[in-house]
Amino acid sequence: METDSAPGPYMLIFRNTGPENFKGLSSDQRQQLISRWNSWFEGLLADGKAVEGQPLEMETRVISCAGGARMADGPFPETKEAIGDYVMLTVTSLAEATAIAKRHPALAYGLIIEIRQLTPHCHQLGVTTKPRAMGAAALN
Repeated sequence: METDSAPGPYMLIFRNTGPENFKGLSSDQRQQLISRWNSWFEGLLADGKAVEGQPLEMETRVISCAGGARMADGPFPETKEAIGDYVMLTVTSLAEATAIAKRHPALAYGLIIEIRQLTPHCHQLGVTTKPRAMGAAALN
């Protein structure tokens, strides 16, 4: 049921990025994977396809309930499924974002990439958002 979306910003959301996913690799293999991962990302930047990307710390805080009455600090046991990194893309379609994600070198080691298009409105409440400027200015 893949439909191609309109052009715009897409987010690649990376899961299974923790060290346990790469523990079977030797130090040299890990370094090679890091180099290939960096080359993949730097190539996207050079082509103007990636706007930004950043790994996320394992520590987390989850807030819920009215007024944020409930807080829980992590990491949690299910952290391996947690979001560990993201890359913002500016591409023409879901198909293009998918092709980019499929080239990620860590997929062979259990990385999971979720692809989501950013929307200018909130699906639940109908709130319109102002998209942030994409491109070099967004990195400053």
